[in-house]
Amino acid sequence: MSRIGRRKLIIPDAVTVELSENILTVKSAKGTLNLDIDPLVSVKVEDNAVTTEVIKETPRANVVVGTMNALIKNMLIGVSEGYTKNLEIVGVGYRFNVQGNKIMINAGFSHPVERVCPEGVSVELVNANEISLSGIDKQKVTEFAAKIRDIRSPEPYKGKGIRYKGEHIRRKEGKKAAK
Repeated sequence: MSRIGRRKLIIPDAVTVELSENILTVKSAKGTLNLDIDPLVSVKVEDNAVTTEVIKETPRANVVVGTMNALIKNMLIGVSEGYTKNLEIVGVGYRFNVQGNKIMINAGFSHPVERVCPEGVSVELVNANEISLSGIDKQKVTEFAAKIRDIRSPEPYKGKGIRYKGEHIRRKEGKKAAK
């Protein structure tokens, strides 16, 4: 069994974890998340901790128990602290504009690109060149951030495009002048 699968997860204060049949529910003031537990894995909630175990030793079960443990950990962190992804846009005339739950992106195309935030993800405009996505579900927040980044990925010559805040773009040298 994987080491991650054996990990004991401590339940934070003000978070309740309930297990009914094969559905794990994690609740707090920020929201509620549900997870369908794989039939190869048993989950136990006791003594303010969550543990996962393999029901029957098989190669697939050993993989799934680690995945289930990691997903439960992400849920516990999400409902207690939340997840945030910051994106910045670099380029002349490139900018973000937020209107309600819609993001208007000017990224060098002939038209602005519009994206609607999925349910459970909130967007905040830090300035015209930076936005902050936040929510309790790690998968939704990071997937939406990746979709926005894919609109205009950073290019290696000038570094123009949409990138994660603090992301390093490996730059290439352009053509050298003829001798």
